[in-house]
Amino acid sequence: MFKKILIANRGEIACRVIRTARRMGIATVAVYSDADARAPHVRMADEAVRLGPAPASESYLKAELIIDACKATGAEAVHPGYGFLSERESFAKALAKANIVFIGPPPKAIAAMGDKIESKKLAQKAGVNIVPGYLGDIATTAEAVKIAKDIGYPVMIKASAGGGGKGMRLAYAEKDVREGFDSVKREGLASFGDDRVFIEKFIEAPRHIEIQVLGDQHGTVLYLGERECSIQRRNQKVVEESPSPFVTPPMRKSMGEQAVALAKAVGYYSAGTVELIVNGADKSGKSFYFLEMNTRLQVEHPVTEEVTGLDLVEQMIRVAAGEKLSFGQKDVKLYGWAVETRVYAEDPYRGFLPSTGRLIRYQPPKPTPLPGREGRPRVRVDDGVADGGEISMFYDPMIAKLITWAPDRVGAIDAQIAALDQFVIDGISDNVDFLSALMQHPRFRRGDLATDFIADEFPDGFHGAPADAELVQDLAVLAGMVGAITDARAAEIDGQLGDTIDLPSERIVRIAGADHRVRIKPYDGGTLAVLDDGELIDIIGRWTPGQRLLIAAVDGRPRIVQVRRVGRAWELQTRGQSHQVQVLAPHVAELSKHMIEKVPPDLSRLLLAPMPGLLTRLDVKVGDTVEPGQPVAVMEAMKMENILRADRGATVKATPAKPGDSLAVDQIIVEFE
Repeated sequence: MFKKILIANRGEIACRVIRTARRMGIATVAVYSDADARAPHVRMADEAVRLGPAPASESYLKAELIIDACKATGAEAVHPGYGFLSERESFAKALAKANIVFIGPPPKAIAAMGDKIESKKLAQKAGVNIVPGYLGDIATTAEAVKIAKDIGYPVMIKASAGGGGKGMRLAYAEKDVREGFDSVKREGLASFGDDRVFIEKFIEAPRHIEIQVLGDQHGTVLYLGERECSIQRRNQKVVEESPSPFVTPPMRKSMGEQAVALAKAVGYYSAGTVELIVNGADKSGKSFYFLEMNTRLQVEHPVTEEVTGLDLVEQMIRVAAGEKLSFGQKDVKLYGWAVETRVYAEDPYRGFLPSTGRLIRYQPPKPTPLPGREGRPRVRVDDGVADGGEISMFYDPMIAKLITWAPDRVGAIDAQIAALDQFVIDGISDNVDFLSALMQHPRFRRGDLATDFIADEFPDGFHGAPADAELVQDLAVLAGMVGAITDARAAEIDGQLGDTIDLPSERIVRIAGADHRVRIKPYDGGTLAVLDDGELIDIIGRWTPGQRLLIAAVDGRPRIVQVRRVGRAWELQTRGQSHQVQVLAPHVAELSKHMIEKVPPDLSRLLLAPMPGLLTRLDVKVGDTVEPGQPVAVMEAMKMENILRADRGATVKATPAKPGDSLAVDQIIVEFE
């Protein structure tokens, strides 16, 4: 077994590998860019080596720097994590040449399966169904338009070396191909060093199901069940679960055996994933097609670990060290249900725009110990950030992965909702509300999934999960309690002028567009409340000013609410929505009706940067006329290109921003007349 390994990655996956290596008694070496000098993975490792500046192309993607770090520290092996160099054949070969072990598959398997075009040809030769498409190299936009027309719309334009939702565009018409082809080539080159592109038929309303495989260097390859990854946004997975609510035992066996056959055909060992597109309308499970094989550890591997009891990172290390797998296919059993949600630095209330900045407060839900297989739900958080850390524009926007396990699917989903309510993130925007809304959605809960789920169910964007009348009433009395406790604390401050303040027991709580009259009377261990002259409400639980999580029972109903002060108002976040609430004294509420509302400024003549990022292209100049929907500029943020369009017809008056500028959010890019 290895004595020291280097992790050629950053963030949560680096921390994940370090934890397993530490448990196995293996010393670890972290690498970092200037942006990650104080990151948790650097502090966790036994040693750390600087690679270079913040851009990945100057640090994490430079194989020679990784090899130099191995030689300098005496690391015997490298775990690549996912992304970056994890699927580079040249990297695995360079390590072998330097007598350093690559904790992953052999280079020939990476070459065979990592190339999305060649892998489909190999799958086709092996008798695996593939999606209709054009697998040759496409050089020009005009050629891409012709091929797309021949295949028939809609089509998917993909970077040959792509993955992780990057280098992909869905095209419903020629206009989409013309706009998307060059973007896919650029993303492929920037993220993977390969600008080859192919086009295939897009199967509408498909399910995305993948098979986890694991092999050793002695010819054994097993499948470890499936993962359902159909909940996606912009081809980026958002929710994963294992097992799939769609897959039956015979389907699992059929899919798994095909995945194993494909892996054996290329001499595969280590952990890998065969991704399938499945026709959800065909309940027989026979309509599944090979999509691609990821020759690395997947982001969503924890759900497989939770239902199998295996540590996939440990298995990868043992396989790389030459050990045989200690179990066979008959030993692989699936216990219970696991769900994973990806917590991203993005604002779902503003079209999921990326968010960067400092984590002023980061407080994930507390993990629970591994239960017995019939035990209570388990909560697991895989992250690589901490209070005061920076979410950089240079890397993926994922903050953490929240994983829950329970004996059944509903239990795992409900555990997600409770854990998300306790996930505190300040300083940047996050998608916690959106994830909770997904977990509560009736269609998700009944397992009716497809890759267009989010587009179908949230066509007008996300505005918060709907709150029923009971929840709004509970929040009203909790807000009244919070306001009363805050006022009582303020009244205790020494040295105030005037007479002692006589605090009223009554408050007006303004929430969801309505006013509620709330009377509050604290007692030891709780609070009594009356809402709108109704019956007495008993609130069990206490809150103190500055406390973020309010955990209480309102007439026996458990509530977990995040409390934030926003100016003179409050923000109460729970069950997928952030509610803006005012708590006012009755006379203040009456007078507030006469206040003139501030009119927001007219920004219709401006194209503003929707997120912090790099302006890579400006398609207009002063005097140009634009039409509604016309591309005006392209911004790059979090390794993704974002096309900015005109929302109306207008003439360009000024272009304050230039290509190459790093823009702040809401910075002016173009001014129209």
